[in-house]
Amino acid sequence: MDNREDSRQDKRLVVVTGGTRGVGAGIARAFAEAGAEVVACARRPPEIPVEGVEFMPLDVRDPAAVRAFFDALPRLDVLVNNAGGAPYRLLDRADAAERHARVIELNLTAPLTVSLAAYEHLKRARGSIVMIGSVGGTRPSPGTAAYGAAKAGLENLARSMAVEWAPDVRVNTLVVGMVRTELSHLHYGDDEGIASVARTVPLGRLAAPSDIGEAAVFLASDAAAYITGASLLVHGGGERPAFLDAATVNKAATANKRVNKGS
Repeated sequence: MDNREDSRQDKRLVVVTGGTRGVGAGIARAFAEAGAEVVACARRPPEIPVEGVEFMPLDVRDPAAVRAFFDALPRLDVLVNNAGGAPYRLLDRADAAERHARVIELNLTAPLTVSLAAYEHLKRARGSIVMIGSVGGTRPSPGTAAYGAAKAGLENLARSMAVEWAPDVRVNTLVVGMVRTELSHLHYGDDEGIASVARTVPLGRLAAPSDIGEAAVFLASDAAAYITGASLLVHGGGERPAFLDAATVNKAATANKRVNKGS
């Protein structure tokens, strides 16, 4: 028996914003493999198309274009608000205010705009929304403060939306940790830097886009029919607290544990 039977998305139409690369492509691929009809939208087409995924151009920051996009769809069962991101930028950098406002627009305002445009379709289908959040919204996010603030707001928005739109539309958030994608070098450096960062994660590796995709498929499936307004942590156990390595006590026990895990 297929162990994904309970998560089948047969005949469902799924839209994944920002679904052409990285985490978004992983999500789109997971839904396609689960049997869904998948549309990935972004400003530019994918460099490497995902089998079973249709691309449609859309700038989620353009409200008129967003409304026209969803009005043209025949139906919609699942919306994944994945489009987002931010470069490293300190708060006091020159022209920062305008650039931070754009980050908030992409990561918070746009998902709200998209969700509102998709609502009538989702209500008719008794469908679901999956917001792609971030651990950056649950802790300080130096260098990406506006992004972290937007993701914190997105998680709260999802909870409120889940209450207002129940029982017709379920709304949940995936709180995503560090993911290894084709852009990881921009955040973590070369292979050595990526490996060093991976060692700070309890599970010992960065997530793969497929890890996030499988979790999104689950939240949108009938297996999660009683889950709404929830935040699912997909972060490999989080981050090892820095004070543990800075402290001058209990070093021997920690070292022995690491040696035993490696043996």
